[in-house]
Amino acid sequence: MNDRFAEGLLRELAPQVLGAVVRRYGHFDTAEDAVQEALIAAAQQWPAAGVPDDPKAWLIMVASRRLTDLLRAEQARHRRELDQRPVPTGPVVDFDDTLILLFLCCHPALSPASQIALTLRAVGGLTTAEIARAFLVPESTMTRRITRAKQAVKDSGIPFGMPADRGERLGAVLHVLYLIFNEGYATTAGPDLHRTELSTEAIRLTRIVHRLLPEDPEVTGLLALMLLVDARRLARTGPDGGMIPMDEQDRSLWNTGFITEGVALISGALPHGPIGPYQLQAAIAAVHDEAPTSADTDWPQIKALYEVLLRINDNAVVRLNHVVAVAMADSPQAGLDLLGPLETTLAKDHRLHSVRAHLLEMSGNREAARVSYEHAARLTMSLPQQRYLQTRATRCARDGRPAGG
Repeated sequence: MNDRFAEGLLRELAPQVLGAVVRRYGHFDTAEDAVQEALIAAAQQWPAAGVPDDPKAWLIMVASRRLTDLLRAEQARHRRELDQRPVPTGPVVDFDDTLILLFLCCHPALSPASQIALTLRAVGGLTTAEIARAFLVPESTMTRRITRAKQAVKDSGIPFGMPADRGERLGAVLHVLYLIFNEGYATTAGPDLHRTELSTEAIRLTRIVHRLLPEDPEVTGLLALMLLVDARRLARTGPDGGMIPMDEQDRSLWNTGFITEGVALISGALPHGPIGPYQLQAAIAAVHDEAPTSADTDWPQIKALYEVLLRINDNAVVRLNHVVAVAMADSPQAGLDLLGPLETTLAKDHRLHSVRAHLLEMSGNREAARVSYEHAARLTMSLPQQRYLQTRATRCARDGRPAGG
């Protein structure tokens, strides 16, 4: 059996198996450990022995037996009476608990960081070591974070089932998937611009949610947004790993399959139901992706879409993106005039100073642009972004130098 096929199958089945075990037995924290052991056993056995006729049932059976062993050991340690529920031997009901499991991992009692870690571990099937590497923290730190998250879910005492506040909880699920994607696509720290494993996993999980809730316009909008943004990934870096801004990218490298799928998804979602922030961001991304060249970008339409987005999701980052759209649609000075109110909120965010630098450079004030680029470079923890901003600062210093100087 192909190892890549086995890995993909196990990752797809992981949340379904965990959901089935938790639904039968409870004990989310212990069940998650048991399922991880079942996945390891499958990864070791299936390549040689072949995939069972019903791989999901096989995993559930192995995980159930391991769960019984873990509970027995735990009860023995604490000298408590063992719950002697038998391991089921009948056929496994083909029911996908993935959405319920996502709701459980995004319980409001957990911090966003814990929601992300638990989602990647329990639903994504990533090991603790893989998650720790993705977020550049020691494995011991991530282990503690996941352990605390599982304990919080256990202490909450909520039953395994569709929550009454499904609509509100779905918003948390989408937000967690959005954060995972963003960290993968535009890494906030470290030597790489991308962490492809995170953005790919976010797209995979969002596809699952979309399959389970195909009529929800915001689920559709989020999937479209991820595809339309990720379509540009290969063009964002040069051969040396350096960052390339969108207006300088080779658009022949953009993933046309993702663009076609993303445009179709958002075009189908917008006419139905209330318009939400993910749909609007996807619509903005579609305008960018459908422009054959940077010069052909319909900036007035992007500006208008951001103004609609501000009415339903007014935050500093959306306002900063609106500033860029105004500058491109109207003039650099019009954008600079809007930056003032963001000074306090985003004073320590490199993106504010990067935008100011870009607009100053566009307006011809290269010395002021150089200062802002350098300030932005000092604030970011991403090494590729630091190099890019320092390169722009150097270019401004060179271009602004008097002739013969």
